[in-house]
Amino acid sequence: MSASAPAASDRVAEQAFAVSMTGLGRAFNAGGESRTVLHDLHLDIEPREILAILGTSGCGKSTLLRIVGGLDTPTSGTVRIDGTPVRSYDPRCAVGFQEPRLLPWRSIAQNVALGLPRNTATAVGRDTVANLLDLVGLTEFAGHRPREVSGGMAQRASLARALARNPGVLLLDEPFGALDALTRLKMQDLLLDVHAAAPATVLLVTHDVDEALQLADRVILLGREDGSTGASIRQTVVVPGDRPRDRGSAELAELRGQLLDGLGVDRHVQTGHTFRTDQESRV
Repeated sequence: MSASAPAASDRVAEQAFAVSMTGLGRAFNAGGESRTVLHDLHLDIEPREILAILGTSGCGKSTLLRIVGGLDTPTSGTVRIDGTPVRSYDPRCAVGFQEPRLLPWRSIAQNVALGLPRNTATAVGRDTVANLLDLVGLTEFAGHRPREVSGGMAQRASLARALARNPGVLLLDEPFGALDALTRLKMQDLLLDVHAAAPATVLLVTHDVDEALQLADRVILLGREDGSTGASIRQTVVVPGDRPRDRGSAELAELRGQLLDGLGVDRHVQTGHTFRTDQESRV
């Protein structure tokens, strides 16, 4: 490597990156006591893979995403992206949240532009934002303020802002959880279109079993084993078939039942928003 070449962790991704976790653990101190959230987690994620992460509330799903993105530091173990350690606010990652978190005084285009890497040339940034707005179907609304668009449109803008970073790893923390059922299905389809057009490795936290099976190549279930001090991977499901998948598939229905069993939920319960609102407090 030449003296002027940036380190691997300094480069903004031009492609999807592999993610590996070895012996990952995270504990927090509260009230003078240590509480372990994640314990001895081992996981390898392939480039361009969509990995869905399921688990009961408080099991460490969001903590895991923050560690991968360099927003939190593990107590033990390592995380590597493209073979090199994750660092604070790792530029190879971008994060999408449940709420759009758009700045209300900026237009949709200006909010998307906030995701551009530092020192992006003006012309390049303008073209990138225009292309992303076209990708998520918001070109006609580029000049609108967030209050002037629907919740689904705002979430599309949030996704475009994350993609503006040109991430090798896209971290999505319940990105569709606040949307109505129909808009949520449309956003799932949009995510698949975006993933086909813009290569990235995706880690998706969700409470919706059906969403996980529709979008992911693999689904992992985080939870505590009996006697364990923290959550680890209790179950891994490889989802068969190419995307987009038939939501009424009998094969997916069987996998759905397995995952619901793992969550401690009656496999006949409806998922989606019903699972989130009616069942989350029980699991």
